[in-house]
Amino acid sequence: MNRFVRILKHRWLDEADAARALGTDALQRLEQRVAASERRHSGEIRLCVEAGLPLSYLWRGAAPRQRAITMFGKLRVWDTEHNNGVLIYLLLADHAIEIVADRGLTRVVPPETWPQLVAGMRDAFRAGRFEEGLAQAVDAVDGLLSAHFPLAAGQGNPNELPDRADLR
Repeated sequence: MNRFVRILKHRWLDEADAARALGTDALQRLEQRVAASERRHSGEIRLCVEAGLPLSYLWRGAAPRQRAITMFGKLRVWDTEHNNGVLIYLLLADHAIEIVADRGLTRVVPPETWPQLVAGMRDAFRAGRFEEGLAQAVDAVDGLLSAHFPLAAGQGNPNELPDRADLR
């Protein structure tokens, strides 16, 4: 895509567009889904929905994956006790989905798992069913975290990160 067109596309969208893509009720349901998931394992799931990339990323032609990795750090997903945080990142302007997992989870989950998980969500996102796609992602990540980092009977997860989606 032409750099100028991409810049215009990204600068046209803002946080209000991200909020409109999901809506208040959908955000609340997703927050509840993340909270329920985190009661089953020691991991942390963080959702980030960004309308468009910052100008500095666009100017250098950065890929959505680069921004997702940056947001993984900014949202402190890397800073969990068991190093098993996961960021599910959606970039509306590029219709891009990225999943960034911390080293604790990447040690036990084969690398080919992540693109398969993203492919399963892509149809929902392309059809504009953002809540459905994010719910699928949360459920898939929940399955991985529950399999590899289950909570023992009576053990709790201290909820190290906010459950509400970060909109930008």
